[in-house]
Amino acid sequence: MSAPGAIPFSPRAALALIAFGAVVFVALLYMIGSGAGGGSTNDGGGHAGGKGLNGYAAFAGFLERRGYAVRRVHSEGGLDDPGLLVLTPPALADGAEIDRIVAARRRVGPTLVIAPKWAAVAAPRDAKDARRGWVKLAGTQPPVWRGFLDDVGVRLGPAGGVRLGPAGGVRLGPAGGVRLGPAGDGRRADWSGAGIAGALPDAARVQSGSGARLVPLVVGGRDGRILAAYVADGGSYPALEVMARRPVSPGDPAGNGNGRHAIVLVFEPDLLDNYGMASLPNALLAERLVHAAAGGARVVHFDLTLNGFARAPNLLTLAFTPPFLAATLCLLLAALAVGWRAFLRFGPPRAGARAIAFGKRALVANAAGLIRRSRRLHLVTAPYAARARGRLARALALPRLADVAATEAAIDRALAARDPGAAPFSVIAARLRGAHSPHDIVRAAQDLHALERTLTR
Repeated sequence: MSAPGAIPFSPRAALALIAFGAVVFVALLYMIGSGAGGGSTNDGGGHAGGKGLNGYAAFAGFLERRGYAVRRVHSEGGLDDPGLLVLTPPALADGAEIDRIVAARRRVGPTLVIAPKWAAVAAPRDAKDARRGWVKLAGTQPPVWRGFLDDVGVRLGPAGGVRLGPAGGVRLGPAGGVRLGPAGDGRRADWSGAGIAGALPDAARVQSGSGARLVPLVVGGRDGRILAAYVADGGSYPALEVMARRPVSPGDPAGNGNGRHAIVLVFEPDLLDNYGMASLPNALLAERLVHAAAGGARVVHFDLTLNGFARAPNLLTLAFTPPFLAATLCLLLAALAVGWRAFLRFGPPRAGARAIAFGKRALVANAAGLIRRSRRLHLVTAPYAARARGRLARALALPRLADVAATEAAIDRALAARDPGAAPFSVIAARLRGAHSPHDIVRAAQDLHALERTLTR
């Protein structure tokens, strides 16, 4: 057992407990604000959180290791941040929504849109060495994005294709449907672009694009099909033009025509998905493509809102967003100051005083409190003057049985001998006896106490 009033913890131990609690609390706030506890995005989908063949987790991780600041966007507000935005919409996404996102970013930053191709299902649980998020490719599903770049066609296979028609509907290609089969005469599906050449992992199903405004960046190695391109809209995009080996057109002072940023389309997802990123040439192509599309910027945002992982902003994230950030910082600094002052005061607590203490001092204090609360201070003026006169009479050895006037006259003579300029005792005592307001009573009592000290010291 410890003695009463003993400190159960040392100051160092108390500081460690407080620091640990603060770290855990801050970690909880971070998890709430960042949505870290919102579940895994590795669901086998074709997005930056997917680790299956059709996902882009390897693409995002590769860019992070190459020094890019990579961010997974879960809210619509993050789509307006500067830097390269990578969109990986599913095959049946709303084309009008994609067009709205891309149009809103034309003066903010470039956009890289990767078209889907694979229809995937979760890998069987009893499959050997299967991991979470792995998928089994069950066929192909080209994009049908009505309302987004309706003049651009998407073709799967060497002859047939699906085209996004100018009226926003689906228009079938020359062969009247989607045709699956080997690329041409069964040769390897090679690609070339940015001074690099490689091969696609699946030569039987190759997806390409067509359109009058497309400027090829990556093409099929043998038939010249467009596997990746940027949209020529009258702007000047020097890095992309160099990659496409076109003459660099003069732009405005901002470096991008009329202040707009480029739109890059990747029709063949196997160039950048996990299926293709297992190849070194694909990884080199990915970095050069991102560098050209971003115009040298080192920030890349991977959108997850179109893939069903949108999160609404909460009050905690708003607290760390301007203009609320200033108030939050002030509150944190105030809390830090209060905590520091509390730590400096660390020690045994002060024992509480009794409501009614022992001794004469407590009796006087209680009596004074009673008089003060009753507002009858004028009743104590005459007794106080009499007690002061009695003390001075004893101190000056004056006759005890003399009347009041004679005693006060004797005190006045003694005071005049000590301090000729001081006010006489009789005058101050009369002023005290005649005072009624608390201020006048206190002033007269103080003067009388000072006079008593002058005669008795």
